[in-house]
Amino acid sequence: MSESIETLVRKVLSEMNDKKPAKSVSEPNDSSNKNRYEDATKADYPIASKHPDWVKTPTGKSFNDLTLQGVMDGTVVAEDVRISSNILKAQGAIASDAGRPAIKKNFDRAAELVSVPDDMIFEIYNALRPYRSTKEELNQIANNLENDYNAKINAKFIREAAGLYEKRKKLKGDN
Repeated sequence: MSESIETLVRKVLSEMNDKKPAKSVSEPNDSSNKNRYEDATKADYPIASKHPDWVKTPTGKSFNDLTLQGVMDGTVVAEDVRISSNILKAQGAIASDAGRPAIKKNFDRAAELVSVPDDMIFEIYNALRPYRSTKEELNQIANNLENDYNAKINAKFIREAAGLYEKRKKLKGDN
């Protein structure tokens, strides 16, 4: 039963991706690995069908390792289906090459947040709601992102928000 569902899912994905079957591409040597994600172009889209070897989860699983059978037998778990920062960077490079700089910025921010724990993401989300945080608290969050997770783009965003909240009277105690 699970094999037939998996076959159907792969067939649908293949048809959705320009009606081309997924092909195996050899892994580039180490000297070319460093910038392959940042050097992706719109010709590399969709990545899963054109470069399945690029698709690695943060736990190291490949695209082909992610199967319905694996989910059913427990060899594929939630952590295995998270996106990696490298693929987000590649998607950003593709967006940039396609003339979509705003989308590239979104992918760059997302790539930084991959290493940030989910509970911290939720805390940041709540802290950014109007009247929830002081300027100092927001600046501390920015410092933590920058220093602990090297999330400089997101840290800058939060510092900007702190400044705007102060200017617009949206900080804790302003209401």
